[in-house]
Amino acid sequence: MEMDQIEFLAQILVPALFQGLIVTIKLIALTAPFGLLLGIGIAIGRQYGGRWLSAACKGYVVFFKGCPLLLLLFMLYFGLPSVGITLPAFTASVLGFILCNAAYNSEYIRGAIKSIKDGQMTAAQALGMTRLQTIESIILPQALRRAIPGLSNEFIYLIKYSSLAYMITVVELSGEAKVVAAKYFMFSECFLAAGMVYLALATLATYAIPLLERRLAIPGMIMKGSGY
Repeated sequence: MEMDQIEFLAQILVPALFQGLIVTIKLIALTAPFGLLLGIGIAIGRQYGGRWLSAACKGYVVFFKGCPLLLLLFMLYFGLPSVGITLPAFTASVLGFILCNAAYNSEYIRGAIKSIKDGQMTAAQALGMTRLQTIESIILPQALRRAIPGLSNEFIYLIKYSSLAYMITVVELSGEAKVVAAKYFMFSECFLAAGMVYLALATLATYAIPLLERRLAIPGMIMKGSGY
């Protein structure tokens, strides 16, 4: 029996989970950069946009923070065909993740922007820089550095809620575990193994992101107690 379990792990479960892991990594790799870029745009629009743009960005954040991600995926995959728009399951998953991820990212970035003194904008404009140039060259670089801890939390959440893609037929890591478990009735083994992979991904991100934060830190601005 013990040998059968080893064969099951080596020949069936591990290859299946590896295949699912590739899909999970693709979901994360496509979502993270676009979610960050959209989040930056929303944060800037909300903080520096006019009345209507700021209100629109705030409405975006309120809606996508309040809408359950699973419901959003259902709307994109099952709801849009009713109005003539059909998206592949993978595309719908990535789009849903980006929309949700951007809403949370924008809040971290907006908070970081608000922590920067208004005098920097005034001083830059006094030197002849436009408002847009000041945001792009002075405000945003500082804000992104300060937002890294919050953004890292959202990245780790993304690793975990990528498992929801299986609910709209994208067979990623947790999906492969469910398929193998249902076929071979090895539920504990499959879900435990998938959980360990998620834990490994989250742990890797937990240790990698502080290294990025340290690399990008402004000299003299590293906070005490950060572990560096």
